[in-house]
Amino acid sequence: MTTKLYVGNMNFRVAEDDLGQLFAQFGNVMSAKIIFDRETQRSKGFGFIEMEEKAAAEEAIKELNDAIWMDRKLVVNVARERAERSERPRYNDRY
Repeated sequence: MTTKLYVGNMNFRVAEDDLGQLFAQFGNVMSAKIIFDRETQRSKGFGFIEMEEKAAAEEAIKELNDAIWMDRKLVVNVARERAERSERPRYNDRY
């Protein structure tokens, strides 16, 4: 069973290949995804890694959470399921 990890506080220059290679030292990486802003196409500074084995994911968390990588202190933990988005617009609808 795969384990999905959240990786935050990344340098905005990080590419998905870089991210995958960083985690590959701990085990088989199934996917590496960086989240980009839809309008600017700029990295939002976080992403997700999917690892094949839970033990490898746990080792990656232990070694990489709070580690400095590309001048940034990473945040690495098990990803939480995304909450359901409401149908309401995100802006203040009083205007």
